[in-house]
Amino acid sequence: MLLLIPGPVMTHPSVRAAANADIAPWDSEERARIAHLLERLRDLAGGDAGTHVALPLPGSGHFIIEAAIRSFVRPEGGILIPETGQYADRMIRLAREIGRRVVTLPAPLDRPIVPEAVAEALAADPGLSHVGLIYSETSTGILHDPEAIGTVVRAAGRRMILDAVSAFGALPIRVADHPEIDGLVFTPNKCLEALPGFSVSVSPTARLEEARGKAGSWSFDLGDIYDNGRVNGFGSSRFTPSAQSMAALAVALDRLEAEGGPPARLARYRANMTALRGGLEEIGMGFFLPPALQGPIVLNVRAPDTPEWDLQRFVDALKARGVLISNFRNTEAPSFRVGAIGAITPADMRMAVAAMSGALHDLGLAPFLGDRR
Repeated sequence: MLLLIPGPVMTHPSVRAAANADIAPWDSEERARIAHLLERLRDLAGGDAGTHVALPLPGSGHFIIEAAIRSFVRPEGGILIPETGQYADRMIRLAREIGRRVVTLPAPLDRPIVPEAVAEALAADPGLSHVGLIYSETSTGILHDPEAIGTVVRAAGRRMILDAVSAFGALPIRVADHPEIDGLVFTPNKCLEALPGFSVSVSPTARLEEARGKAGSWSFDLGDIYDNGRVNGFGSSRFTPSAQSMAALAVALDRLEAEGGPPARLARYRANMTALRGGLEEIGMGFFLPPALQGPIVLNVRAPDTPEWDLQRFVDALKARGVLISNFRNTEAPSFRVGAIGAITPADMRMAVAAMSGALHDLGLAPFLGDRR
């Protein structure tokens, strides 16, 4: 089965094989392996030893986002979150449900966030301490620019939590160049092409020292995770870690390095997206984003314009042809999403396009496709 969702993604057999073992996470050798893994992640994020640290937390990306908000955003302050799509909406809900003041910034879903709008919103509300930004919004496929947004956040003397869940490992970021970032948060099961099970924040040690005990939750206290690492070693864990997922990630990082690092991986993903979008355009499909704004992570495809369209039926017909995509949409208009990331190539994309064309014919939907050739 060719898995084309935005995550968890297709993985290499060697990555899956690394998880096929019983592991004692508190064994001294295993603690050393975990410590080395976290150092590799810090370095991959462009962090400086002694200034930044990578902290793991069991659970999905939502867990580490909540932990970062709890740990760094004080209830008496507030966080500005641009409304860039469903994953921004989820950050908004996470912040509100833990009692943080949230100010939203309305934004078109098919355009990048304008830095000047962020600057104006921060100037209008001096109580805001943070900005929460989605780097790659996988509900639509659009990218937002942490360099440009970070510049205005830094100029305003505020802080930022950067959701890089579907960006890290391919899209560029170097936290040492962004002193405004309190938490660069991500998971292994997207562009790193590893397995789900835990999430990570790369954060400045000075900010973590200030944060300890302020999260209102022992489990989600990044400052406490840091303090445990400082005292007991960063390969130690307060609670049972996702040891098998960590072992798989170590192999996935080896593969990333062998490929040529994030720039080479990004080039492959862009080639995947070119093959995918070009092939679907050839069979008459339309898209949520124009070509100039299309990110390399996920493609949001407009559904055929007919009441006969049913997403689950299409997913099932496509699955019968060996391709699996998400069975839910993230836009108001009917659509479906296809991931272009994972251990896949442009040849896989071309196979997927052929399968989609066949599935549409199977369902009698081919007459409703546009003619874009």
